[in-house]
Amino acid sequence: MGRGLQLWLKAEDSQSGAADRGGTAPANAQIVHSGAACNVKDDNISERIYTIKEGDTLVLQCIVKGHPRPQIRWTKTAGSASDKFQETSIYNETLRIEGIQRVQGGRYYCKADNGVGVAAIKSIRVDVQYLDTPVLTVHQTISDVRGSYYQEKTVFLRCTVNSNPPARFIWKRANMLIEQSKDNGVDIYEPLYTQGETKVLKLKNLRTKDFSDYTCQVSVRNVCNIEDKSVTFRLTNATSPPMVRLSVDDTVVVDPGQDVIITCEVTAGFPRPNVMWARYPGLLPLNAQVRGASLILRAVTPMDAGFYNCTAVNNVGNPARKNVNVVVRTMSNLTFQITPDSNKDSETIQMGRDLKLSCHVDATPQDKVNYTWYKNGALVFNSDSLILLRSDPDMAPGTSSLEIVDMKFRDLATYSCVANFPGSSVPELRVDVNISQNSVSPPMLAVPPGGQVVNAREGGNAELVCLVVDGKPRPPILWSRMEKDLLMPTGKSVVETPDGRLRLRNVSRDMMGAYRCQTAPYNGLNIKRREAQVQLNVQYPPILDPVYQDTRARNYQMVTLRCTALRSNPPRITDIRWFRNGDLIRMPMPDLKETPELKFKLEPTSNGSYECRVSNSAGTSTCRFNVSATPYNAEFYFDTPNPVRILKGNNYSYNLQWTQREPEATDQIIGYWINVRKNKQGLFSKQIALKAKEPEKGVLMSSTIPDLRIPLSYEVRLAPITIYSMGEYVSRIIQYSEPYTYPRPSDHVCGFEDERICGFSQDRSDVFDWTRQNHLTQNPKRSANTGPETDRSGTKEGYYMYIEASRPRVQGDKARLLSPLFNVTTVRGPKGSGRVPYCVSFYYHMKGKHIGTLNVLLRVRSIASVDTLLWTKSGHQGPNWKKAYFDINPSGPFQIVFEGIRGPSFEGDIAIDDVSITLGKCKQDNTVASAVLIGGSQALPLASWLTFGLSCVLTLLCR
Repeated sequence: MGRGLQLWLKAEDSQSGAADRGGTAPANAQIVHSGAACNVKDDNISERIYTIKEGDTLVLQCIVKGHPRPQIRWTKTAGSASDKFQETSIYNETLRIEGIQRVQGGRYYCKADNGVGVAAIKSIRVDVQYLDTPVLTVHQTISDVRGSYYQEKTVFLRCTVNSNPPARFIWKRANMLIEQSKDNGVDIYEPLYTQGETKVLKLKNLRTKDFSDYTCQVSVRNVCNIEDKSVTFRLTNATSPPMVRLSVDDTVVVDPGQDVIITCEVTAGFPRPNVMWARYPGLLPLNAQVRGASLILRAVTPMDAGFYNCTAVNNVGNPARKNVNVVVRTMSNLTFQITPDSNKDSETIQMGRDLKLSCHVDATPQDKVNYTWYKNGALVFNSDSLILLRSDPDMAPGTSSLEIVDMKFRDLATYSCVANFPGSSVPELRVDVNISQNSVSPPMLAVPPGGQVVNAREGGNAELVCLVVDGKPRPPILWSRMEKDLLMPTGKSVVETPDGRLRLRNVSRDMMGAYRCQTAPYNGLNIKRREAQVQLNVQYPPILDPVYQDTRARNYQMVTLRCTALRSNPPRITDIRWFRNGDLIRMPMPDLKETPELKFKLEPTSNGSYECRVSNSAGTSTCRFNVSATPYNAEFYFDTPNPVRILKGNNYSYNLQWTQREPEATDQIIGYWINVRKNKQGLFSKQIALKAKEPEKGVLMSSTIPDLRIPLSYEVRLAPITIYSMGEYVSRIIQYSEPYTYPRPSDHVCGFEDERICGFSQDRSDVFDWTRQNHLTQNPKRSANTGPETDRSGTKEGYYMYIEASRPRVQGDKARLLSPLFNVTTVRGPKGSGRVPYCVSFYYHMKGKHIGTLNVLLRVRSIASVDTLLWTKSGHQGPNWKKAYFDINPSGPFQIVFEGIRGPSFEGDIAIDDVSITLGKCKQDNTVASAVLIGGSQALPLASWLTFGLSCVLTLLCR
């Protein structure tokens, strides 16, 4: 029933208007919802809980007060805080989530901040309700594996479901309810650590009648109109768990471009298991095809490599699983190393000493690579002087070495290393190494003259150079940052350059620092690394403050503009120039060591845009100033209580209020222009003169805009005026709303026709809420034997308030509806009496065999609120609306409380309508037409009305 209900979360008590606080008011926030709520209630810590069905639309609106107008930001905790939880901006007043999901439940916060005082934060907890289809699996104890599967065995039917709230489970055998107390052969229980998500039906020593259809039905008791769900399993003497076998080995190695077909054959299981394929990590490749139990991979690439999983499921026992590791052969980056005799600490080739040649390729699978060595084109075999190592333990895994023992002149030759996959179509890789006394020598690393420090401008390019000036063969150069924690601009810790030149694009300040260059240990001599260092110095123009500044002043006053250089590289400032409206200002050259400053007298001709351009050898930066005697904008006041007044002829007027920002910053403000527009077409403009009184900072000003048509909205534009100029317009939309003014004799009864229900509010200490409804918004599935068909007047369009007795309500649940607060402290009673009498009148409807109780209480506000029972009625009272009225004599500020108490079952809806609270005693001939909602034949005193108006604002933010 709760769709469209407006919810107002409790906010801190507001103070008086902006004028009493110097024109500024701290932000105040409240959250309302207008989405598809199933239920809204309070928990024990005074927080709203918003219950919604998964897939429905969540709409939360943050209603703010405060001056200047606060800025809004939505945040969320609990659930998936990192997920995108909306389509609309988090800075909008309205947060809308289409098709809300369970992971989006949690606590949502609205933060309102206008820079005055502490930011206002309100929260609402969103509880997403859902019920998945249950899963039923069949198991038996391990000790019962002997023999046939279900002959004279104990069987467990396990039913699991995901739901919120926790589901209720019902077990059926052949559509007959299974009751544990009536069948000794079954046991129903909840396993440990399942938190209400699982129920087990245990069939002890399986009997003939136990071979049947079993249904597990789950229910969340129609919460959010979520229907029950069920799953059925047929248990027979042939029921058995699945078993599978694969058509291939556990590891399949293929060349790129080949097709792979893997079949997962089901060898056992009844009912017939379903076979599913998956890949880890990631999803199945786009080119993968699943045909029955077979997985087909066409023209595989290295991206298709990985573990593939076959799973057979029939919900009996555990699923059967098999894994296949698909390996796609790859080979790249063949490198070599020349290692002189390490035992002699040598760095050159010497006769009579040992020499090792190593060869490594990056390959998949690494252990399947075959290395072949050649000497001058002839195949090398193991001998006393040449030793082949298939996998060298002193090198990286997968490295092959050829050791030359006690090197002789005959060993000077060209050696070749060839890497391949035997029987594979993957091309082989080959590297040649020439070993002679002249072809191998240690490298020497050097930075070119002037290259130790490289200067580059921010945003430009830079090249760091580190050259191998001697040595054969020449190895690649590896670059890294001198500071261990810093990565290279590419995001890697080390970058290889074949020619020793590190090229950097679009350099920035964070790239500045020392860089290390080193010889690589491969494709050359495997000896101690040579290294050098290069410093990168990034130059950038001055960093200035302010970047932009809006400067306002009175005409003919002195203005001083300052532009501070916070830092720059190089630090030396080379030039300072001032410009006005793009033209150079002729002035003596300023001291380049001082903060740039410009002083001048502001005149009507010197208003405009000023620039201070500060330069160093890297470039120029600019401070920009907008200098003007134009007044600052006005700031609308959005929290005016009851700005609307009804006029004759279906018209209304609007009380527009605002404050002036920094009124003393410029020339005296003598008035304002107000322009009213509809659909961007001007309707009328008027000038407001201030009559020799300047605006004061923070003091509210107002103007009444007359002759607006009900119920249209208008755009209002406002601009301040001085004797020299006019400020910029600011605009806002004003909207018609029903004003909470003293009711007229012809419309003084609260029939709850407006969504704000005449200032009534829900009590936060009860169990559930009263609901506003009419015939057209009734639930078509509602209980037919309770509740009214129409409102008290008999019209289908008329509204009333009622309590819904259907689930999840239980007997004794209470809902309380509070009237506005009436202040009677300034009202005197009849002569000889210190209390003023009031007449309370209303209609009630109590039809149904399960009707509970309707109480009316008087709540008097003092040091502590006291509730006194005034009127009560219980049980079925017939099918018609009935009237009740009585007198009260409150001793202080008071509220009337309507308390509905739910009866023993769902046919117990209670409704009220046409409520009035009238100053003066009730009359016997008092009719609804002569009753008064607030006051009677005479108006309430001003203090009483102001209290009611403020209470209305605090409770409902009526505006």
